[in-house]
Amino acid sequence: MSDRAANAATDLASRSGDIIARGRRVLEQEAQALLQQERQLGEPFARAVALLTDCRGRVIIAGVGKSGNVARKMAATFTSTGTPALFLHPVESVHGDLGIVGPDDVAILISKSGESDELLGLIEALARMGVRMIAMTAVAGSRLARHADVTLDLLVREEACPHDLAPTTSTTVTMALGDALAVAVLLEKGFRPEDFARLHPGGALGRRLLTRVQDVMERNDLPVLQRDAIMRDAVVLLAKRRGLAIVTEQERVLGVVTAGDLTRLMQREADVLSEPVANVMSTSPRVAYDHELGSAVVHRMETHGIMAMPVLDSHERLVGVVHLHDLLRAGAA
Repeated sequence: MSDRAANAATDLASRSGDIIARGRRVLEQEAQALLQQERQLGEPFARAVALLTDCRGRVIIAGVGKSGNVARKMAATFTSTGTPALFLHPVESVHGDLGIVGPDDVAILISKSGESDELLGLIEALARMGVRMIAMTAVAGSRLARHADVTLDLLVREEACPHDLAPTTSTTVTMALGDALAVAVLLEKGFRPEDFARLHPGGALGRRLLTRVQDVMERNDLPVLQRDAIMRDAVVLLAKRRGLAIVTEQERVLGVVTAGDLTRLMQREADVLSEPVANVMSTSPRVAYDHELGSAVVHRMETHGIMAMPVLDSHERLVGVVHLHDLLRAGAA
């Protein structure tokens, strides 16, 4: 290590305690601001959620600067949880972008001071169009608050920035409050995991929530035996068909024989091959249903140490076989 690098390491070691302490102070200050926001959340929040839930158009979210960055994230969260939303830049809005706004929309307008000139121009235009407005501001008497149908108090006494200048605590509180609105609205609408998956079909979560047993199961040339078969027949199927043989009668599953059943039989019987499968099979096997989510079947398989299951339809008829490895390969877990 060079003298310069050694000196830098020594200097960092001497300052690391102060650096860590500063980071902790910021986190503590922002955490306290969030707790204060939680304690003061009240009726205006419920009215804002009702406005958003009943919105027949889209949610228009606007803000300037760092508030605009938060607004973009908020719009993405609403959209991904079943409430169509978009970010509208206040300056661009009065130069043509208001064309995307309709009277059935609801607007969320974000400004710590509530006096942003760019935002106030948008407020007047929205009011003329009859758009309902939700203000998010730290100043209850601001012009933004006075024009809004509902005002959510950001309640930020000071920023984590030591000069109380850079938006830090205020943006954290705003983003958390936006998340609270989005979650409350999705619960009011009855938004389900399956709905989320349909909006995120390309992601891992989408695959897990959308993959059903019928999408993965084997349908043809199933490893089926009749009730009067012997273990010689079962051994052939177990070797060829990935360790599962299914005993059926008129498409109804009577039982299954697995590689484990064969192993246990060999430990206690000398003449294995001539043994009737009816004496060996498990007569209450665990099964899957073709309409089930693959993730639910994976959980059952892993819980009970099962590698393959017969698949039944809604009439309890055998329609396929599903293997754990195939479900995992399809992203169902």
